[in-house]
Amino acid sequence: MKIILLHCDFIKFKPLKKALKNPEELSAERLKEINVTGDPLVVLISVEKGDDKKDVLELVKNIEDVAGQVKAKNIVLYPYAHLSSNLSSPDTAIEVLIEAEKELIKMKYKVVRAPFGYYKEFELKVKGHPLSELSRSFGVSVRDFESSSIPRQLATSPTSHSLPLTTKSLAHPEDSELMRNRSGGKQNEEKIIDHITLLKSISKSVLDRSKLKDNDHRILGAEMDLFSFSEVAPGMVFWHNNGLIIYNELIAFSREILRKNNYKEIKTPEILDKKLWLISGHWDKYRENIFLSEYEDRAFASRPMNCPGGLIVYRNQPKSYKELPLRVAEFGIVHRQELSGVLAGLFRVIEFTQDDAHIFCTEEQIEGEVSNVIKLMEQVYSTFGFSYAVELSTRPEKRIGSDAIWDKAENALEKVLTKNKIKFKLNKGDGAFYGPKIDFHLKDSLGRTWQCGTIQLDFSMPERFELEYSDNENKHKRPVMIHRAVYGSVERFIGILLEHSNGRLPMWLAPKQVRVLSFTDRSEKYGEKVIEKIMKEIPTLRIDKDYSQSTIQSKVKEAEILKVPYIVTVGDREEKDETLAVRIRGDGKLKTMKVDEFVKMIKKEIEERK
Repeated sequence: MKIILLHCDFIKFKPLKKALKNPEELSAERLKEINVTGDPLVVLISVEKGDDKKDVLELVKNIEDVAGQVKAKNIVLYPYAHLSSNLSSPDTAIEVLIEAEKELIKMKYKVVRAPFGYYKEFELKVKGHPLSELSRSFGVSVRDFESSSIPRQLATSPTSHSLPLTTKSLAHPEDSELMRNRSGGKQNEEKIIDHITLLKSISKSVLDRSKLKDNDHRILGAEMDLFSFSEVAPGMVFWHNNGLIIYNELIAFSREILRKNNYKEIKTPEILDKKLWLISGHWDKYRENIFLSEYEDRAFASRPMNCPGGLIVYRNQPKSYKELPLRVAEFGIVHRQELSGVLAGLFRVIEFTQDDAHIFCTEEQIEGEVSNVIKLMEQVYSTFGFSYAVELSTRPEKRIGSDAIWDKAENALEKVLTKNKIKFKLNKGDGAFYGPKIDFHLKDSLGRTWQCGTIQLDFSMPERFELEYSDNENKHKRPVMIHRAVYGSVERFIGILLEHSNGRLPMWLAPKQVRVLSFTDRSEKYGEKVIEKIMKEIPTLRIDKDYSQSTIQSKVKEAEILKVPYIVTVGDREEKDETLAVRIRGDGKLKTMKVDEFVKMIKKEIEERK
């Protein structure tokens, strides 16, 4: 069984038409639109093959657990086939749902069960707190693969965001023939499939734009030819050349700042022995999010986080106090299991890159190092025009380390914020399992907030990995570890930036920076001369041309769709006067400029990252 638990302000839904031959019989009242308010806990449920009445108690237990944490009294049970392609029969599914409803009512919850066997329209608004989006898997399919019963808490992942969402959707039937036949037909039937048929089976991801705003990063990504997705790698980004330019420029910008702040860059393996994750604590706290594999009878895990790799690098050679603080950065690719139903463009993915760094320092150096990271955050965010709010997140219920260590770590972070006169909100219980953290929530041009940057203070990992340094008396001491990320997820940061700017990225970051358009065929020679002169002054400029037979209006429109910052038109007049007709950032007006003047302007803009 798979479920997603959403703590909402409201949910409303309405049956539209039958999805099964024999759906649940409904009264006239249940056929109308139902609006549930009062902060309901909405439980999207997919009942799978092998699930039966005995799994109802586990379902109810999970609902009770989350309802208690978010203090929800109203429960909505909502059949949702999207979560699995291994669905049970309709008879079993409805039996499970009815039994769950009865048990919850006995426990004094107010329960609303959405109709079973119907296509339904639904709308809900999810709250913005850390427990507002959770998913859990249990039942026979989980037991067969020895999965942990630890809940998969999507909201704790750095790729998630604490943002009220309003979604409107037309749900698929709970157990339609389409869902049952996704496995490809009769079992045990052998087929010879040629490569053409096989390729056709790899379906292209189709973007439904009807429910998206024009500035949605998924629409911009398609129009600007930045990235795409495919069923062959769910939740993983296929970067096209234009998108990879943005990705690489962001990392280059970060590397420039790292060099100025004396960071050393490393690269560590993406697949590591299970033993490492047992030591770090991720195995107990994060096991359900980890992809597992085997090699020569040893269990390995695709890393969900980068920190253990940095710890291994530290341990490789003895350290002296003279080497501290040691600032080690890594642009590490991580993988985290997510249910396919909650993947959302670049905002929630399975594979992503974290701009991680780990600072190893003495306790006396904590204040200075955290203050330096805060200044680094301010520098990066101001470059993109983001304002931000700060939260201090304290010890969670499931954690490692003693209370005395947590007291010391929390007090240290609070002291830094107070001393730097930074306003912050206290977010109790939402720290990492190994230490408290300072989170930076960016505010975009649409007024939405996104948690991106984080500074986490960790006394426990150095203890677990037995890290040491020699002090000035040659005595062995434990360093303190500061985890920090600025972008958070590079993929998610790009998505935020695209929507914040409506695709009109700053000049230095734009995939195509200048496009030269010819007014007529006669202008091509002058256009080449202009390009040659510009490239001589700015060899790394991303400049291209459009000398096609299309009208100038059509050429401008194409460049506008790609959000090219500077569109340069050359014609007979420009050739005669040795000038350019420059259209700047979507402005309909043309500005006549000399080539040298244009070069000077864009060169300054790129260098100053405006």
